[in-house]
Amino acid sequence: MANSKYTAKNIKVLKGLEAVRKRPAMYIGGTTERGLHHLVYEVVDNSIDEALAGHCDRIEIIIHENGWVSVIDNGRGIPVEMHKTEKIPAVQVVMTVLHAGGKFDDKSYKVSGGLHGVGVSVVNALAEQLEVEIFKDGKIYHQAYAKGIPQTEVEVIGKTKKRGTKVSFIPDHSIFEVTEFNFDYLSTRLRELAFLNKGILITLTDEKVNKTHEFQYEGGINSFVAYLNENKKVLFTEPIYITGKKENTEFEVSIQYNEGFQEIISSFANNIHTIEGGTHLSGFKSALTRAVNAYIKNASLLKNEKVSPGGSDIREGITAVVSVKLGDPQFEGQTKTKLQNSDIEGIINSIVYEKLMEFFEEHPKEAKHIAVKAILGARSREAARKARELTRRKSVLESGSLPGKLADCSIQDPSQTEIFLVEGDSAGGSAKMGRDRTFQAILPLWGKMLNTEKARIDKVLNNDKIQPVILALGAGIGEEFDISRLRYNKVVIMADADVDGQHIATLLLTFFFRYMRPLVEYGHIYIAKPPLFLVKKGNSKRYAFSDKERDELMREMGNRGLHIQRYKGLGEMNADQLWETTLDPEKRILTSVRIDDAIEADRMFTILMGDDVEPRREFIEKNAQYAEIDV
Repeated sequence: MANSKYTAKNIKVLKGLEAVRKRPAMYIGGTTERGLHHLVYEVVDNSIDEALAGHCDRIEIIIHENGWVSVIDNGRGIPVEMHKTEKIPAVQVVMTVLHAGGKFDDKSYKVSGGLHGVGVSVVNALAEQLEVEIFKDGKIYHQAYAKGIPQTEVEVIGKTKKRGTKVSFIPDHSIFEVTEFNFDYLSTRLRELAFLNKGILITLTDEKVNKTHEFQYEGGINSFVAYLNENKKVLFTEPIYITGKKENTEFEVSIQYNEGFQEIISSFANNIHTIEGGTHLSGFKSALTRAVNAYIKNASLLKNEKVSPGGSDIREGITAVVSVKLGDPQFEGQTKTKLQNSDIEGIINSIVYEKLMEFFEEHPKEAKHIAVKAILGARSREAARKARELTRRKSVLESGSLPGKLADCSIQDPSQTEIFLVEGDSAGGSAKMGRDRTFQAILPLWGKMLNTEKARIDKVLNNDKIQPVILALGAGIGEEFDISRLRYNKVVIMADADVDGQHIATLLLTFFFRYMRPLVEYGHIYIAKPPLFLVKKGNSKRYAFSDKERDELMREMGNRGLHIQRYKGLGEMNADQLWETTLDPEKRILTSVRIDDAIEADRMFTILMGDDVEPRREFIEKNAQYAEIDV
């Protein structure tokens, strides 16, 4: 053992905002694009808290041409008078001291998303520069900071008739991997906030491209549900709206079913998107299951059924938003992905159950639609169970546990391996010969892939095109999916660079998103980009991945003695060509498929693969100019 002493000298104390700069991921979730935009959300959340307290109805976010971003509200303005104990202006306390703010005083904010009091001070710590302006009592107060350290005193710089707060900052380039704010990324969260706070006007402007979006929804979360179901065929027009209140807790729920089979429930606590759910979501799900089963029993709808609906059956095709606002929320960590208040579950459970039973009694047509869909879901679940058993028996009898066309790799450690899902037997054969057998597996796909957007899980399990993919990956499907059993670290879709190839890739992505979502969420899915052209001159050969690249190569190499081969598909490429262009980790181009926003991803798959043709046509017409597809 090394002879090293562990003494008090080894204990380092990070003072003030040093800890934030040293470990930013603890406070904003990371230093990638997601963490960057979290800075804006933290500032906006303060303005939303002013709105919740009834003092603000307009919030403006501006992305400036110089890389700065500003958040402006018409609230009360951060206090500027001297703080009694800290002996500095209150605004400076808010901006520079962790766990400081009005959220700890229940007189200032009955409900708040920023309960830890670290939001804007964290933004200040991670900003290269930050300026705050406060419009209060007819004056404009100003203070400037750099990396969390005050550069000026709080001073009056003018007069105004406005009131509110303006926070402007530029992120620290030494901390963030990306420092350019994305208009669409921000739009998603701001739209959510406008839905969750009916009537509030939120404006987002990007000065670089002269683009502005305004979000204001008088219908609140009912408008949210309608937005989520926009391209789906709904079972009833008006969402079921339930609201309840007990002591310092208020909640609202909006429910609408569609003809699809996916469950979409978004939960929020004090406007924070609790992506991992929590007690409010558990209470809602339990109440829904109890109410629908009670209705089915009372209406005697299960006379000839062998199975009764469970929770997942009852939630098949549901789109719902659950929003709770409470005085003392208990979140899991600063990023607030899960609500933990135990009393919320019982409150929501009892009130939602009671209100749903009233709704079913007053709306028998809608109630029966939901009940019949749940019963069909139960039948499908039973059929899926049998299909799983059949698939397991079939795999054991035929090949131990793997599909016959799979050419597996020799390494057993999943973290070191990758599998290519290759369009066509011909290309699959070349890929098998060209791959590195130690860590690369090849599974050829053939025939028309099932559109899983329009299929229940029993149909998916019984499909002979999808079964090999499920067996090869080894992690199960749907509710039984277990990412810890995944046999490969990278799952690469390798399809032709034409319309048919893009369609196959989209079908596979739809399948992964709907039935193996953690694969996408944790970054295991990739799309290979094969070349379109081989450009040769003498002993020199170069590959081009677009018409533009081909033309540039032609200019570089000169036309004399030039030979150009255009690949119609992967099947036209030799094994060595596939290796050096698409398989070789040193040279290939792989696009990582990620979900930045599950709600928008769901809408996109519905548009691309759903029954409604018109939204798909509009999307194609709008985005055709950006496509890189060889037809």
